[in-house]
Amino acid sequence: MNLSREWLNEFVKVDASDKEFAEAMTLSGSKVELTQVPGEEIRNVVVGRVLSLVRHPDSDHMWICQIDVGEAEPIQIVTGAQNLHEGDLVPVAKHNSYLPGGVHITKGKLRGEPSNGMLCSYKELNMTDHDWPWSVVDGIFILDSDPDLKAMGLKPGDDIHAPLGLDDHVVEFEITPNRPDCLSAIGLAREAAATFGGELKLHAPVVKGGGPGELAELLDVETPDPELCPRYTARMVRNVKIAPSPLWMRRRLRAMGVRPINNIVDITNYVMLEYGQPMHAFDYRYVKGGRIIVRRARDGEELTTLDGSLRKLNSNMLVIADEHRAVGLAGIMGGENSEIVDDTVDVVFESANFDGTCIRKGALALGMRTEASAKFEKGLDPMNTLPAVGRACELVELLGAGEVVDGVIDILNHVPQPTVLKLEPEKINALLGTDVSEDEMKAILTKLDFQVEGDQVTVPSWRGDVEAMADLAEEVARFHGYNKIPVTLMRGTTTKGGYSPEQKLERKLGQVCRGAGYDEIITYSFISPAYYDKINWKADDPRRDSMKIMNPLGEDTSIMRTTILPSMLEILARNYNFRNKDVKLYELGRIYLPGGEEGLAREKKMLALGALGGDMDFFALKGMVETLLSSVRASGVRFEAVNDTPSYHPGRCARVMAGDTAVGVFGQIHPLVAQNYGVDTELYCAELSMEALEAVQGPDPTYTPLPKFPAVTRDIAVVCGEAVTVGDLEACIRRGAKGLLKEAAFFDIYRGKGVPEGKKSVAFNLILRSDERSLTAEEADEDVKSILTALETELGATLR
Repeated sequence: MNLSREWLNEFVKVDASDKEFAEAMTLSGSKVELTQVPGEEIRNVVVGRVLSLVRHPDSDHMWICQIDVGEAEPIQIVTGAQNLHEGDLVPVAKHNSYLPGGVHITKGKLRGEPSNGMLCSYKELNMTDHDWPWSVVDGIFILDSDPDLKAMGLKPGDDIHAPLGLDDHVVEFEITPNRPDCLSAIGLAREAAATFGGELKLHAPVVKGGGPGELAELLDVETPDPELCPRYTARMVRNVKIAPSPLWMRRRLRAMGVRPINNIVDITNYVMLEYGQPMHAFDYRYVKGGRIIVRRARDGEELTTLDGSLRKLNSNMLVIADEHRAVGLAGIMGGENSEIVDDTVDVVFESANFDGTCIRKGALALGMRTEASAKFEKGLDPMNTLPAVGRACELVELLGAGEVVDGVIDILNHVPQPTVLKLEPEKINALLGTDVSEDEMKAILTKLDFQVEGDQVTVPSWRGDVEAMADLAEEVARFHGYNKIPVTLMRGTTTKGGYSPEQKLERKLGQVCRGAGYDEIITYSFISPAYYDKINWKADDPRRDSMKIMNPLGEDTSIMRTTILPSMLEILARNYNFRNKDVKLYELGRIYLPGGEEGLAREKKMLALGALGGDMDFFALKGMVETLLSSVRASGVRFEAVNDTPSYHPGRCARVMAGDTAVGVFGQIHPLVAQNYGVDTELYCAELSMEALEAVQGPDPTYTPLPKFPAVTRDIAVVCGEAVTVGDLEACIRRGAKGLLKEAAFFDIYRGKGVPEGKKSVAFNLILRSDERSLTAEEADEDVKSILTALETELGATLR
């Protein structure tokens, strides 16, 4: 929303620079995006009078002009314009002047003749023929061709900014959807008056009337759908004289970003900008039968709107119609069949209030959001229609544009009841954390036009956003000053911030992954059902379609993933296709499983690892998993071979256990799955449950002094079956020890001479120590003997 400060001064005088104005308005809740002066790029351009015109001796189309610019001597300028006459007043860009776009004008020579500047067209001043309808389109801007400029009595040497309206200051506001009242000059003037403490001067429209005829005999209005049209107000003007608007109106419209067209159309736009009430003007001769009907459109009904487009309507849209056809889209745009043209004689001014939801949906369905629809969809004040149409008729009389017929048609289908709230200073101060007095609160609300009587506050009709005590508190906060509210901690609760245990764990694991060279990725939680086929899940697997999205963006994003593996494989495949030869990735992402509360999904967070190329193999990934478990101080970690996971290689996949808790799985991706992703190299992935990692997290480490007594080491090699894993042997060794074993480290596997067929020899290094004394060889041998007995009894492993 643009605001002309020149127009603002008509309602409230604000003596502040643009910077001060912007800061104060923003702090009081009306956010200023930028401020600008339309003519700030124009410098050293003045009014000049053409004293003489002489043909250039070396050109058949150029003129040598002597121009009076208010200096001691005229200046000479050479021009090719053909619309000049002696005595004309023109804009003159003198030597060392600037025009819009950074154009720098200096003196020089044209075909050998000195030229000390340039005569300007309105285009060169960044204006259009809509701003200056009496001027020649192609040629120099003749200032006294405009009657308003001629009446100013311009003199040579006058700065060009003031007469052309280039000295106005325009402020651009960002208006929030809950404040449609601020989409108007009057609304922003209220805010400015409250912000700066100035006196708000509003004008009550005065209409003389007396035009020929009686409105009741000339026009009839019906509203068969009253819920869609809370209020409809209309007046009529006869013997209209279509002409350009006066300069002061064109200047204000231009400053507010609206193109001037003609006096009648400009009046409707002017009132919309001033009051925030969209208006429309119908050519009365096209309103068949003198009857206006505000009704729902018929399915398939067509209307050509003012932009020349044929619109196909439906019954969810609201139209303004006569007895035979629609003549406008209510609250959006008028019809081409009733627009104001040069020979229009009688005009009907419409000032109505329409249902915001209906207007919004209609504009959206037709793809034609307009200035009017943008206002209506936010919910306008129905009490504003009558003064707005009165203002339009007042302007018609002021401009001499026609004769206003006596009488007003005003159909009020819904009388809004004022909102009355109780003023509760204690609660407001408790909410804001302030100590504002009741008198100050009342003063703030009063200057915003709230009626305060005792502890009862009556909200003005244009403030539909104020519905509760908290809204009153916001008004107090805005004008007491947000910057005056002390910074305090929330009362009655602990406000010390910090990371939750889950967040700490995630940060720790992320640091471990990044430290090991893994890069973090983030993928979408919704995937395609085809992904499950790519990872070899069976068609009857219940996990496949358990989390379908009711309103998916498309088939490729129609389900919430129940496994994070496909997302990781997609990124690995993409890197492979980009010929990245060494890839290590990790993701902390969610999967969605059935069984949540109220029929919703049960969200579970997973840590996924993925790698290809480089020195990656099964054991390298196993080492990374062990590092992660070590970082959370998990105890009882072991790995169990699994061969029933369809996405992984049956001989190179393991389940991660910590005590009795299953943490996840890892291993090489099944070659057929890799082939499904177009990858012909080995892929390795791990899927670890964050819930399980948190559950197996060990206590914080404590200091343990270095051992005082020496250790005794023993190497043992046992012969066992091929099916016995190293992990099984290590676990059995720890179970068989009698309390002296500190470490058991595997270091060799041997198959060959001396070892029976189908057997293998596995060697471990054992470290034994007592915390109380030095061990004797006999005590160490006794512990080793116990370990060997357990190995033979439980696993059939014998000492080699």
